[in-house]
Amino acid sequence: LMVWLRRTTHYLFIVVVAVNSALLTINAGDYIFYTDWAWTSFVVFSISQSTMLVVGAIYYTLFTGVPGTATYYATIMTIYTWVAKGAWFGLGYPYDFIAVPVWIPSAMLLDLTYWATRRNKHAAIIIGGTLVGLSLPIFNMINLLLIRDPLEMAFKYPRPTLPPYMTPIEPQVGKFYNSPVALGSGAGAVLSVPIAALGAKLNTWTYRWMA
Repeated sequence: LMVWLRRTTHYLFIVVVAVNSALLTINAGDYIFYTDWAWTSFVVFSISQSTMLVVGAIYYTLFTGVPGTATYYATIMTIYTWVAKGAWFGLGYPYDFIAVPVWIPSAMLLDLTYWATRRNKHAAIIIGGTLVGLSLPIFNMINLLLIRDPLEMAFKYPRPTLPPYMTPIEPQVGKFYNSPVALGSGAGAVLSVPIAALGAKLNTWTYRWMA
């Protein structure tokens, strides 16, 4: 019974933290603000999304030791963000007003690395972290290509709580800035590895705290 309770508590804890990660998206590449600035600041948002995903996903994957935990974590983040998207839609905003970041496929690659290397922590950090950073901008760009122009959405439907100095400014130089996908993937691949290492290190602190 105690083992079952402990496992259940772990998975409920993952739900709580994953929901908080989705809320953190509001500050670190806000999925609402993200729609406004997606074309102009794609690199910045790619880095914030990949690093935020990898730190929580690898922490819980190593904490449970179960391949699939990262995907579970990303799925909860995605569901919660879709709930927020539905809430804005219910307020009368268009369906494309919020672009939900694509976390799940990148988390699946992290799980696949952990499983394929027989639960090797260092492989999960180095290979898994790199794959998350590389893949997330690609999946996100596909996601953004399927919705209406984010800048059009920003000007047509301004944020009700957006202060004047945050009003989007239409860029004067083209949309792509020498391929933001390549820049986001390159920077994300480099930065996601040390952030994954931090997530892994958090386990040491957690176990010490639990002791």
